[in-house]
Amino acid sequence: MRMIVVSALCALAVVANAHAAIKEEPVTYTDGTTTMKGFVVYDDATTAKRPGIVMVHEWWGITPHVHTEAKKFAEQGYTAFIADMYGDAKTADNPKDAGTLASSVMKAPPTMESRFKAAQQQLAKHATVNPQRIGAVGYCFGGAVVLNMARTGDNLAAVAGFHASLGLNTPAPTAGAVKAKVLILNGADDPFVKREQYDALKKDFDAAKANYRIIEYPGAVHAFTNPEATAMGQKFNLPLKYDAKVDQEAKTEAAKFFAANLKQ
Repeated sequence: MRMIVVSALCALAVVANAHAAIKEEPVTYTDGTTTMKGFVVYDDATTAKRPGIVMVHEWWGITPHVHTEAKKFAEQGYTAFIADMYGDAKTADNPKDAGTLASSVMKAPPTMESRFKAAQQQLAKHATVNPQRIGAVGYCFGGAVVLNMARTGDNLAAVAGFHASLGLNTPAPTAGAVKAKVLILNGADDPFVKREQYDALKKDFDAAKANYRIIEYPGAVHAFTNPEATAMGQKFNLPLKYDAKVDQEAKTEAAKFFAANLKQ
């Protein structure tokens, strides 16, 4: 009898575990009259409220890479929201179209801000999220978006940019205006990010007394976290390259950063 009971309990545990998994759900929302199509990603093994992270894609749009990254954050105990910055989940498969899409956002700061905040609001009201503990992460183009949002004084606890573009399209923050802790994880040999852009960012953040840290990885170029980057770089003759070692090092730093500033 005891063996039968134990076996039954084991079977129930297997069934329960089969239903506990990383969930990815499409979310249709709006920014003004524009329809946005993002995704919320979380671990349904627990019903506890947890910190949330707004994720902003590369200039290509929402690609498999950002879905993979969102699942990793969900595994670490966050609810991730993949923001749609282009509307209708538009994507590009070539640099010309990607540049056009990215420019349509970066050349219109109010559009950038409202689209980010629309995603942030969707994340904050999700049943799994503690709305007081929201952070953001961006990749390439997305890195510029989240850094600019930090500059605006948006109510974010922590912001990280991977191989972040440093196009600053928001006014220099005033002293004390930057609420978020900021981490920038870039390739030291990334030709897309100019030294004068670092200098301008540091000057502004220092004047604002912001809490920020910049790590540059020797030998790494643009898009080093994206396994698809090397092939895209070769296809379009662009300095894009995946770097598994740097990817792991940067992800370790980001994990410590978010744990310290979102979970505590």
